[in-house]
Amino acid sequence: MEINLLTPLKLRNSFRFPLQSELAKREVLWGAALLILLPGLGWLLNMGHRIEMVHRMHHGQEPWPAWRNYPRLLKSGLVTFLGMVCYYSPGAVNLYLGYRIPGIVLLTLATIAIPGFMTHYCRSYDPREIFDPVRALSRVAQGGRAYWHAWGIALTALMLSFLGLFFGLGFLVTSVWFWQVAGFSFASVFSRQVRADRG
Repeated sequence: MEINLLTPLKLRNSFRFPLQSELAKREVLWGAALLILLPGLGWLLNMGHRIEMVHRMHHGQEPWPAWRNYPRLLKSGLVTFLGMVCYYSPGAVNLYLGYRIPGIVLLTLATIAIPGFMTHYCRSYDPREIFDPVRALSRVAQGGRAYWHAWGIALTALMLSFLGLFFGLGFLVTSVWFWQVAGFSFASVFSRQVRADRG
């Protein structure tokens, strides 16, 4: 595999990661097809696919094929979705009650924490990585400047993914591409941190 977790974290590498082989491209297209064929469920399966893909890379395997073991993909998607609900709920409740500034602060903290806890959950499927807010936010600090670099790449990919709207259902393909770009970028940050800790 040309681009992997040892490859420098650069915009070009992250953007090419989900498209670097015919198998990788097919997995993006299948993810988009599931969004059409299984509304809602397809989204959860895509989330699980991203987790499975990163899990495989963390353990020195090729990221693809990752469209396997659909029950595990669904479970991983559900666990991370519940984590997002838990993290976003306090901010949403504050906004609903009219507490604008606390709501915005809590929603921002939730958004910042999610890639950290999700990437660490990918390593061992340990739910404590998700449902312990202190632990999740500590992952942000551990990521350092590289974590914000990954955020910059992910946000750029997100904006570009909206170009798919000009091609109708093409947005589903660019959305799946964006999720995989983000997954690779944050996995790259934390895999380097783990290697550094091991010395």
